[in-house]
Amino acid sequence: MDLFPAIPLSEWRDSKETLHRFAQIVGKIRLASSVRRNHWWNVPFHVTGRGVTTRPMGGTDGNPIFTIDFDFVDHLLMVCTLDGSTTSFPLLGLSVASFHREVLAALDRVGVAVTIAHPRPYGLPDAQRPFAEDTEHASYDPFWVNRHWQVLSQVNLVLEEFSSGFSGKISPVHLFWHSFDVAVTRFSDRFVELGAGVDPVTREAYSREVISSGFWFGDDAFPGPAFYSYAAPEPDGLTGHPLRPAAARWVERGISRLATLDYDEVRDSANPREAVLDFYESVYRSAAGLDGWNIERRACPGGITDPLARKEA
Repeated sequence: MDLFPAIPLSEWRDSKETLHRFAQIVGKIRLASSVRRNHWWNVPFHVTGRGVTTRPMGGTDGNPIFTIDFDFVDHLLMVCTLDGSTTSFPLLGLSVASFHREVLAALDRVGVAVTIAHPRPYGLPDAQRPFAEDTEHASYDPFWVNRHWQVLSQVNLVLEEFSSGFSGKISPVHLFWHSFDVAVTRFSDRFVELGAGVDPVTREAYSREVISSGFWFGDDAFPGPAFYSYAAPEPDGLTGHPLRPAAARWVERGISRLATLDYDEVRDSANPREAVLDFYESVYRSAAGLDGWNIERRACPGGITDPLARKEA
């Protein structure tokens, strides 16, 4: 398979909107059933060999230890518990309301009881409509859903490679179900005071200075897949620094700026993988340099911190 196969948003927008809400339902179950980690690291999904997973959860709340997995090869949702109990149901032909009902029924079959605190979409136009009432979103094209997982898998490995070059505090490479993007974030240990007026989700996510890199499939504001990177808080003068490769550009995104690299531009390049790594590195070095990070001290070429092994490599 080609690296970064075509995935135009126009071809699967309806399926993406439905799948995004499916993911939010499962994500809110993960939020309710996992031990809280700094910067919400407990909440996102991880890519697997067949789809994405919540990872194990429960076990401390009266529930058995369990996982929920999206299988984008056979197009199933699977719920498994530590004692070997498994149940599943097909993803095709479901509205958000029927998916919500099926998930809760599947959990009940394996002895899991979870209450979703806010059973509505987060950060989406229909945020006030309960999942249980959404019969509008009911599209699921198995070809494009499978293609989206293939792209996620490839981007995931590129982000893992980018992550290997940094020895400081860094998040896992993970899939954010609220915004439907895959990302990795590097941290300094500098505290950021955001104040009580900022929502608690944002305050926890950005309580330290960060430089984040990722990929998303597009939305109404940016109608196409793209790689992205940003710094928060954004250092003065960042957007005046050149981006690499030449196709990369800065775009306004709400009250902040994102460095973006169009997915299709990368697909057409001579070495797509190197183009993406160069893009992420250019943003990181510019932002970290302006913020006074010790770039060389945090460098970890080839994922190696042992100085003797580095000399031998």
